[in-house]
Amino acid sequence: MTSREGILLVVSGPSGSGKGTVIGRLLERRNDFVYSVSATTRAPRAGERDGVNYYFISRDEFEERISAGMMLEYAEYCGNYYGTPKKEVYDRLAEGKNVILEIEVNGAMQVREKCPDAVLLMIAPPDFATLEARLRGRGDNVPEEVILRRLEAARYELSQLTIYDYIVINGNNQIDDAADRIIAVADAERSRVARSGDFCERFFSCEA
Repeated sequence: MTSREGILLVVSGPSGSGKGTVIGRLLERRNDFVYSVSATTRAPRAGERDGVNYYFISRDEFEERISAGMMLEYAEYCGNYYGTPKKEVYDRLAEGKNVILEIEVNGAMQVREKCPDAVLLMIAPPDFATLEARLRGRGDNVPEEVILRRLEAARYELSQLTIYDYIVINGNNQIDDAADRIIAVADAERSRVARSGDFCERFFSCEA
């Protein structure tokens, strides 16, 4: 990858971390960031649009894409496949866009293996008590067993933090600050020498 290409940002975070809200705020602020639309084999829900919420495809087509190496990462959950189409991501990176993948830890591991220069970022609340308060305070009448499962999943996700490059703490009422931190990470990554490609060759190409 060269500095002319975008940065691939893999963003994970437990339920209650606010990662969707933070990403939404970031996309409002900067038009050089784009959100990667995932593909799935599940049926569209009311109000969902193909190519906006997901690419809705058949199970056979999804498995054909897996066999052809066309998926950057994928997983099967509750009988349906979910994954990231590779071409769309690479095309946007080539355009100079910073591409955001909002995926789980296992998907992030797959991306790290295929794209070593991807930047892995974990969004987390400041502490476990804040996370639990957010999950219990959503007001959507979630059963206690579901909340406990989400808390246990959060323990696992955060236990995998060492595979990530950065952590962004999303405190209460700090959405703007968290978005700014992700922007700062991407801007700094663009300046890495390892991403400068053939800069020296281009720099001296006009030498007299």
